Amino acid sequence: MAKYRDETFRLKNYDYGSNGLYYVTINTKYQTKYFGNIESARTDDCPSTENANVGQIGTDNRPSLRYTEIGKIANEYWLEIPQHYPWVELDAYIVMPNHIHGILLFDKPEITGWETNKFGRQSRNLGAVIRAFKSTVKRYANDHKIDFAWQPLFHDDIIYNETELNNIRHYILQNPCKWLKKYSK
Repeated sequence: MAKYRDETFRLKNYDYGSNGLYYVTINTKYQTKYFGNIESARTDDCPSTENANVGQIGTDNRPSLRYTEIGKIANEYWLEIPQHYPWVELDAYIVMPNHIHGILLFDKPEITGWETNKFGRQSRNLGAVIRAFKSTVKRYANDHKIDFAWQPLFHDDIIYNETELNNIRHYILQNPCKWLKKYSK
């Protein structure tokens, strides 16, 4: 019974369709580096991110991802999330060789309160947004005969305050530097 069932890490009674900030990490299956490689001209190109712009890095001298085709698609489709879910705003994010980190802001004007999760159709919550993103990237890979697979679940954290938000932004923007330090030895 439930021997092969993946257990969720979601909070049991939290409304993942409520307004707020969500930090997500989506991994590729077996941590396979489908999206590309982190590259840098120099190993000392990891400045502080205190004054960094929010969003995808790679427009300055810091290390960045040299995308594969499926990496470009994952990046492109991530940027398209608000087109499909107008109540979702993107904050800092990064596509890494084998995962994606991103902050999503849910801002639904019609929501005035908070409700516990309910059984039934789940189309306007965090799970629905991430499922749609993952399935669209996977469909592209299948249609173009690109070897690609996602890890079944995703990790999320609810961001409760400005300090957490800034810490997570810093972590996201420093991820390529940490990757280089870890894997360039």
